[in-house]
This record gives sequence, C-alpha cells and structure tokens, in this order.
Amino acid sequence: MMKSVCILVFCFWVTAGQYARAQSAHFTTSGTIEFDKNVNMYALINKRINKDNESFMQTAFEAYKKSNPQMKVLKSTLTFADNKTLFTPKAEEEMSNSFFGDEPMATQNNIVYTDLNTDKKISQKKVFEQTFLVTESPRKINWKITDETRDIAGYTCRRANAIIMDSVYVVAFYTNEITVSGGPESFSGLPGMILGVALPHDNVSWFATKVIDSTLPPSAVAPPKKGKPVDDKGFMTTLKAAFKDWGNYAQYFSKVFSL
Repeated sequence: MMKSVCILVFCFWVTAGQYARAQSAHFTTSGTIEFDKNVNMYALINKRINKDNESFMQTAFEAYKKSNPQMKVLKSTLTFADNKTLFTPKAEEEMSNSFFGDEPMATQNNIVYTDLNTDKKISQKKVFEQTFLVTESPRKINWKITDETRDIAGYTCRRANAIIMDSVYVVAFYTNEITVSGGPESFSGLPGMILGVALPHDNVSWFATKVIDSTLPPSAVAPPKKGKPVDDKGFMTTLKAAFKDWGNYAQYFSKVFSL
C-alpha cells in the first residue's frame, strides 16, 4: 500500500513539474532579429574566372585580395508581429575594389514583406538600376526536418534541408520558441522562426546575431511601396528578357535575383 502511495505521489510531482515548466515557457511572437549575411568573396570571384577571361580576371582577383578580406559581412533586420514579417537590409560600405561591386550575391537587393495570415508576399527587388515591387504568395519549400540542433543567438534551433528553384541546396535552422514561421529574405515555411540559412554551394549564409523580444506597433511591419508593380511571372519574364544575351551568366544572375 505504501509503495503504491509513493508511486502516485511521484507521478503527481513529475506531472506538476512539467505543467509548471510549460506554464513558465515563453514564446516570442513580436520583436526584431538582427542578421549577418556572410559571403565568401574569394570563392565567388574564383568561380567567375575561366579560360576566356583568366588573364584579366586573375589579376583583378589578386588585387582584390590585397585590400579586401575573404568574407564580406552585410547587416539586415527582420521585424515581426501579428504573424507578419519585414526583412530590411542595412546600408553597406562599398568594397575597396569596385570592380566586383556588381556581384549580386554579395549585395542585398531585397526588402521582403510577408503576411502569413493572408499568404501574401511583397518584395521590393533592385535589379541593377531598376526597382520592382513583386507581389506573390510565399515560396512553398519542401523542407526535410532533421534531428540536428545548434544554438543561434541564444535559441536552440533544429536543422532542415531543402532544394529550391530546382537546384539550389538550402540548409536552415529554426526555433519553435519564436512562433512566427518566417525567416530572412524569402525563406519561410518551417514550424517556427528561421534564425540561420546557408546555401553551401553558393558560398553565402544568413545567421541571426541578436533577437530582441518586444511589442511592436503595426506600422513597424508594413510592406514596401517603391518599385514597378509586377507579379512573379512578370518579374521572371523581365529577367529572362534582360539577360538573354548574357551567355553563361544569364542563369546565374536570374537565380540570384530570384532568391
């Protein structure tokens, strides 16, 4: 009899402890996330060198390495509230060697607003001298969630993998402690906030450095207004026409501006 009582008391104690922990758990629904975009410039530039441009490009590459670090770091913020997100790049300093300043993967061309309540995304995309305002649904990504975890900005994040745009391999890390299913740029669709994204074959990543849990007014998460209004199909048609004579670079530039 005494043994049964002890078992019941123990089970009650465990259940009560779990309930207390669940009650005390805090889930973030509003705030600001600071991101670093890390670009391996040496790897990107090296990929652009071929037998047709080697004599010139190799010299320019060596000059670039003398005055620029291997990794270029770009800053951005992601504000979120009411199940909406706004990704905004911060102004950047120009590279010491401007010859590679037009490398699109090494810049931040997009302001991205996502309303997860209405399944709507509005992106202000700068393509060289033109600016577009692209309205579409958030990209549907077939994520494969794994058991791997890592700490990012103080949050335990789980890894997920995916292929987007037919060939771009994506590794993402998300936390369910932030309940909004958003992320940097156009990456979303996981059961929590994405705090880390890497495109290993494209030499670029976005990782959160700081999460500020705060209550934001509705005006803090508002869509961009500047640019020529187009839908996704119209934007892709424009890119295809613009890069039709760019040879081997056409596919690369179209991919980067479509991220």
